[in-house]
Formats: sequence, structure tokens, C-alpha cells
Amino acid sequence: MNNDSLNLATLATLDTPAAIVERSRMQHNIARMQQRMNTLGVRFRPHVKTTKCADVARAQRDAGAQGITVSTLKEAEQFFADGFTDILYAVGMAPHRLPHALELRRRGCALVILTDGVASARAIAEFGRAQGEVFEVLIEVDTDGHRSGIRPEEDTLLDVARVLHEGGMRLAGVMTHAGSSYDFDTPEALRAMAEQERAGCVRAAQRLRDAGLPCPVVSVGSTPTALMAERLDGVTEVRAGVYVFFDLVMRNVGVCSEDDIALSVLTTVIGHQAEKGWAIVDAGWMAMSRDRGTQKQKRDFGYGQVCDVEGTPLGGYVLSAANQEHGILSHEGAPDTGIAARFPLGTRLRILPNHACATGAQFPEYHALSEDGSLVRWGRFHGW
Repeated sequence: MNNDSLNLATLATLDTPAAIVERSRMQHNIARMQQRMNTLGVRFRPHVKTTKCADVARAQRDAGAQGITVSTLKEAEQFFADGFTDILYAVGMAPHRLPHALELRRRGCALVILTDGVASARAIAEFGRAQGEVFEVLIEVDTDGHRSGIRPEEDTLLDVARVLHEGGMRLAGVMTHAGSSYDFDTPEALRAMAEQERAGCVRAAQRLRDAGLPCPVVSVGSTPTALMAERLDGVTEVRAGVYVFFDLVMRNVGVCSEDDIALSVLTTVIGHQAEKGWAIVDAGWMAMSRDRGTQKQKRDFGYGQVCDVEGTPLGGYVLSAANQEHGILSHEGAPDTGIAARFPLGTRLRILPNHACATGAQFPEYHALSEDGSLVRWGRFHGW
């Protein structure tokens, strides 16, 4: 990746649709999170699945982050090639991926893997012994009934820990992710979820220690709980990802404003259906993604909030519908029959996404926008 390769285009000439990252907003978001973690006295390990971009991860590391979190071994492979060695693969380990994990560790990657079941733990221990490798393994703890993991009081927690420890692996500790925090939208509810996440993971760690088992790492995290936690006693590290760009879902959750959203999609008006109050743009769901995460929240933004080319939201205008390559821009109120005059053919606009992770995934690269209007091309990892 050529991190210094200048994109000689401007927002006025860049082909569309294109993924735009406002560097000043991104840097502000990075500094905000890192300062909060420093104040709370914990290590911060950002989840890089949102951006899958080494340039962004380097900015996070420069601000004080220690290590990264990934959601695929391909991410681990490519970030390792870019000089990141302390990597947590935070998805349950499938046995067929163990050879890849082994190969990464043998090349010097300090890869930590994850399990939440006895069968998986046995597969890790058996493969590790057969290969003469001591894998570092975290046990995933379920603190909110969101998706996966072992409840803190379940007997299975100790069963899995013993399989790993007695099987010769390094029991690195416990981790949890309060994904259900996305379902709340008040400070009180988010603070309560942050404390539930913290207390549950710390309780799981204490149960391991009470049983004479090692548990050096207690890892928690989601963007809402990281930003709203009042204390993190007993926690050693926090993980969060979408905070670096933010998005409309996070705006509705209440942890950012539209002015904090660093990712947008540059698009061009390509036609009109004036009698319907529609402007047609070249950013459909292939650019924005199919994610309609705001649909069940207090404010539905359709497929995204419409902004002018400078990134200022245009109140009431959203991407209300999308086909593969076509987006339909309309007003949330009465149809704007003067929309063709308001947004003439060729008008450049930017769309704020519902879910930054999903929208970012539609593009092979970002165009990083500086305050002086210059653009730099940043590559983005794709695939599994």
C-alpha cells in the first residue's frame, strides 16, 4: 500500500460513488476515546474491523492504542504485514483455522485467539500439543445475552478454562462485548449496560482465579459502553471500533452527533422524478450497503443522511430508498416538487451512513480529506 500516494482529484472531480474520510473528525474521535481510556486507567485495543485500514490503525496507535482487535484471520495477516504484532482475533476459533493461526504465531505475530465452548477448547489444546505450540486463548463471556459467550456463573466457564490450562495452552483471560448497548439511547441506560458488562466480565475472571486458574486479561468493550462507563475497576483492556468513524446508528444511540461522523459517501445527482419529489443519485445499496440500522431507532434515516458536498447535513433530506446502483433522495415531509432546481443534474452531495462498518466494506479504498481540501488515497482490506 502506498500511504503517501496523492489522489489528484478533488471532491468536485473525484469519480463517484466514493468513500470519504474527514481526517479532522477522525482524529478528534480517536483522541476522545484514547483520552477517556487514559482517564479510566485501562489499556485500549481498538477493533479495526470497522476501517480495515492500516493508515487509520496507525493513527490509533500513534494516539496511544496498544494492540488491535480483528474479526478475520485475513485482517490479522494483513495488519501483521503492516507492522502490527499484538493482535486479538475476537471471533470464536473454528478448528479449520488453527493452522493459519499457528502459521501467524510461528512468524512472530503475538496472536491471541478466542473460544466459548468445551469442544472448541479441546480442538485448540489437541492441535496445539500436536504442533508443539502454546496458544494464548481468551474465553468469551456473555454479559448481555447478545450473541455468543458463556454466562459468568455457568459451570462451562470453568470446564473450558480447565481444558485449556490442563491441556498446556496459556489461559490468557476473559473477554466480553456488550453488543446490546446498541439497543439503548439514554445516558442512564448506557451507563447501566457499561456497568453490567464490566461487572459480569470481572465476575467471570474472579471465578477463574478462585478456582486456581490464571486470568491476567479482563477485556470488555463496545463503542457505547466504552464512552459511557463511569468506572472500569478490575478491567485490564477495552475494545471499541466504530467510534473512529461513528455513524447514524451511534448518533441515535446518543454517543455522537452528526458533526462527529467522519465517513461519508460522495455521490452525484444523475436524474430526477420531479413529480414524485425524487432526485436520483449514483449511490445505491452497493455503495451505502443494505444496512437499515436506524429503521428501528428513534430516528429513521433511510439509507443515509444527505449532506452538501462540504459535509453539512441538509435537514429533512435522506436517501429514502436504494436499488443496486441508484439511490432515491427525497424530503421526509411533503414531496419536494422543486427538487430538480434544488439539486440540479451533476450536483455533488455526501451521504452519512447508517453503519460505518457496512458502508466502508463496499469500497476498496478511502479518500482521506484534509481541511485544506486535499485528498489522499488509503487502501482498505477486503475479504476473509
